[in-house]
Amino acid sequence: MGTTVNRATRTHYRHVRPASADAATGLVARVYEQLDRDFGMLAPPVALHAAAPPTLASAWLMLRETLLVNGRVDRAAKEAVAVAVSLANACPYCVDVHGTTLHGLIRGRDAAAVADDRFDAVGDPRLRALARWARDGGVRPRATGGPSPTDGPPATGGPSPTDGHPLAGGPPPTAPFPAAQAPELIGVAVTFHYLNRMVHVFLRESPLPAGLPAVVRRGLGRLVGRLVRPAVQRGREPGTAHALLPAAAPPVDITWGTGYRRIEDAFGRAIGAVAAAGERSVPEPVRDLVTAELADWDGRSMPPSRAWVTDAVATLPTRLRPSGRLALLTALAPYQVGDAVVADFRHAGAARPAGTEPSAGTEPSAGTEELVGGEQLVGGDRDARALVETTAWASLAAARRIGGWLADTVPAQRRNSQDASPAVPMGR
Repeated sequence: MGTTVNRATRTHYRHVRPASADAATGLVARVYEQLDRDFGMLAPPVALHAAAPPTLASAWLMLRETLLVNGRVDRAAKEAVAVAVSLANACPYCVDVHGTTLHGLIRGRDAAAVADDRFDAVGDPRLRALARWARDGGVRPRATGGPSPTDGPPATGGPSPTDGHPLAGGPPPTAPFPAAQAPELIGVAVTFHYLNRMVHVFLRESPLPAGLPAVVRRGLGRLVGRLVRPAVQRGREPGTAHALLPAAAPPVDITWGTGYRRIEDAFGRAIGAVAAAGERSVPEPVRDLVTAELADWDGRSMPPSRAWVTDAVATLPTRLRPSGRLALLTALAPYQVGDAVVADFRHAGAARPAGTEPSAGTEPSAGTEELVGGEQLVGGDRDARALVETTAWASLAAARRIGGWLADTVPAQRRNSQDASPAVPMGR
């Protein structure tokens, strides 16, 4: 069944064409093997990274160790967080996938209420509180005054938070779980703030056929949920994906992982690999610009016009503006990344004069081969790699920012954090 599903998902991609399982080699093949074993298919939100193998391993490592591996939090709670974050980010693809999984884990009415963003109708009070916390956590808490987060929807264009949003003013709310569960639950939220952005750029709107009536979609979700229940409930051995990437200490903003070695290690490795990808493919002035914009960002949506990004990248040299535009849109408004933005980025890369590479000495001249994460890249492969690496770096920079805000909702974490989210350079 896995092979059939993998073939069917080939139509889900935009801008990239990941290698098939038969054609994959090296690190890509190793990740694919684990994906098929633990997820039952080459999940497109992960496989879309295949042109940049270390980012592929990073996405899989974060997803596996937070969501799939049994730990201190049950799978249903983690799936509810995944769905709620995806609702906040208006990512119907991830809502459909993980809402379906949730149908296989909890009673149908609660699963449907979570997936439909009707949290008041969720009967389980713990699940209801978790879903609200995850959905609303993409907006920065405000200790005093200032514009309310209810003035606009979350940054990725999702539905506006409900009236009486808990972060509208005053101190941040208390997370509805003990501090010991924070590494897994915040880890899931950070992972999906990352994946939702990548999905917005690279995948179609939904894994389900277009035009299905709502009642059919709900029925299909319940049916598939029951079919996948045995696989979802099967335990996964912790730590088996860590060896895909070299060890690296987690950066200072990952305070929420403190004391949970497996999660700390996973995010240290993943962030290290994505940081290296950023140094390869994202020019330093663009990285500096995105980091500065994120430091001032409060999680609310950007204006529907892209004039804001035009103004922001005006400070960059002309040749770097396509890269800056793609990176900023991916981080703050991924739903605004259209075909023209990607085409401009690709054109700027193809036309780049010799000696103007993002990081001197990291990219060979045309026609030569390059090893990236153990993978051989030739010629045009570098274009797809740069596209994936740029968006991956920007997506994770934004997700890490939100992770800091979520950490501040956990009392034990709140005492240890320097700020709601320190504005660390997002290279590490």
